[in-house]
Amino acid sequence: MKKKVFLLFSLLVTLNIFSQQKIALKGIILDQDKLPVPYASIGIISKNIGTTSTEEGTFNFIVTNKEKIDYLEISSIGYQTFKITVNDFLSRKNKTIILKEKTTELSEISIMNTEDYVKMALKNLKNNSISKNHQLKILYRRWSVEDNICRFYIEHFMNVIDRGPSSYITKYAIEESRKSSEYRFIKNLQNRHAIEYMELNNPLRKGIYHGDYKWKKVENSSYDGEDINIIEGLNDTSSLKLYIGYDTFKIYKIEITRKPPKKGKYLYSLYLYKKNKEGKLYLSYHNREWKGSGKVTENVKRILLKQKKITGNYIPIAYRHEVFVLELEEDKKRFEKYKTIEEMDMTLYDIPYNKYFWDNVSLPPETLFYKKNIGELESLFNVPIESQFKLSN
Repeated sequence: MKKKVFLLFSLLVTLNIFSQQKIALKGIILDQDKLPVPYASIGIISKNIGTTSTEEGTFNFIVTNKEKIDYLEISSIGYQTFKITVNDFLSRKNKTIILKEKTTELSEISIMNTEDYVKMALKNLKNNSISKNHQLKILYRRWSVEDNICRFYIEHFMNVIDRGPSSYITKYAIEESRKSSEYRFIKNLQNRHAIEYMELNNPLRKGIYHGDYKWKKVENSSYDGEDINIIEGLNDTSSLKLYIGYDTFKIYKIEITRKPPKKGKYLYSLYLYKKNKEGKLYLSYHNREWKGSGKVTENVKRILLKQKKITGNYIPIAYRHEVFVLELEEDKKRFEKYKTIEEMDMTLYDIPYNKYFWDNVSLPPETLFYKKNIGELESLFNVPIESQFKLSN
């Protein structure tokens, strides 16, 4: 009898595993002129599964057999939302999705004062976003740039507990890591993980005082059936652009550029948010570039002087970052267990390279941003990045 029960249990486990077989959803999103649609939100909203398209419109994420009858939804600013069942998408030979442009005709009279619009968006930020603890699986990429070329790359696969843009990340853990060969002259170390700087540079998390900017509406558009106002705030050192829902006051996208008046640091950041099944927003994609300068040692200075790459004691340095949110989990019972980790630069965490993990994890397609940076790195000594991962880890 026990043997029969065991065999039945084994059969059920096998059937359950088979029923949850992983399926890759891959495709490309174009507009009616056959041009790529970048940063579109693609996913099964009812189950909080999805990803973001690259600058070339490509996307890739994993579902199981359970999701075959669910609807795949594609939304992007300026276009009508497209819906198709996962089954129908899989049965297509051509995995190209064409989005139709949505024209918006909001008059100046039809909206409230521009600054008041910003005030309402900030007032409703907590209500419009997931403001309780939720877990994000994040792919964090950072490139170290010296003399305007990438010389080092590191990538972390992370679990993060966030409370949304109206608050801060509460915990994070680095699950896997890999890095390139080391070609830097200057090891410019940050005093905490770069994900914390992602937070600190987000104006929503820091808090925007609307009086610090002069606001103007620059354009109308739409997102997922809602008209949106694109509003830009300007001051002496920065430009802040907010993409705000006309009816809901949801902030779907943020672009910020900080330019120093003379010498100093430069920063460009992009933050994209997408909806969960209740329509609340959470982070979907981020990239930024920080530029500054770094002092070189006398030995390095002599080398660079011979190569005519330096005229003083400093060379331009930069960090380039790219972040994909690969998964959202709102059920606290399913959160990963977290250990307290020390705050330090990404390169200082001692995490062994797990080739099996990186060969099997569902990574998003390579963005143009990624290709540009990796191309610079590979060109230094004509060593492919995969070879660098093996040799350096």
